[in-house]
Amino acid sequence: MENLLSTSWRRMWAGLGATGDGAAAYEELLARYSEPWRKYHTLQHLRECIATFKSAAHLAAHPAEVEAGLWFHDAVYELQRSDNEEQSAHLAQGRLSGVGVPSEVRARVAALVLATKHTASPQDPDEQLLVDVDLSILGAAEPRFAEYERQIREEYSFVPEAMFREKRRAILQSFIARPRIYSTPHFFGLLEQQARVNLTRTVGENAA
Repeated sequence: MENLLSTSWRRMWAGLGATGDGAAAYEELLARYSEPWRKYHTLQHLRECIATFKSAAHLAAHPAEVEAGLWFHDAVYELQRSDNEEQSAHLAQGRLSGVGVPSEVRARVAALVLATKHTASPQDPDEQLLVDVDLSILGAAEPRFAEYERQIREEYSFVPEAMFREKRRAILQSFIARPRIYSTPHFFGLLEQQARVNLTRTVGENAA
């Protein structure tokens, strides 16, 4: 599986027109996704995102930028702060500076990272694609979705049970309330129905 990540990194780095191999940034990101407090937002999540993107890369206007957005979207993940996406976008800008990546490309990558705040449905096509990839876990088969829910609970094990259930229920209901969970026709057709089954079941469980 590491080959999936290293191949993705080389493809993305070259696609951005970056100089060198970006090895230091690559190792830094692997270390960040391996931080001990992460239980879902880990290398497993990154691998799943990259694998899912591979099958849909042809839908991207700027595939290397979307792939870079996936690499950096959870680069900063501190459980008790609310600006992880902003910090991750800032990190992306910094690591892609001084290596030949044009400023407008860096800005688009940062915008892609910020789109994963999931506060609103994205409008830009590449942002829609990246967000759909990030949310593909919601439409996973039931065993993987159940594992995901356990990982999220473990990640936030410091939150009291009643509070966690209430907040988790509200987050999942916000996705159910959207006219579409997935913005792109590709992922809407592939995952929308299963995602709504998963979310509805889990909301009921968290209400118990």
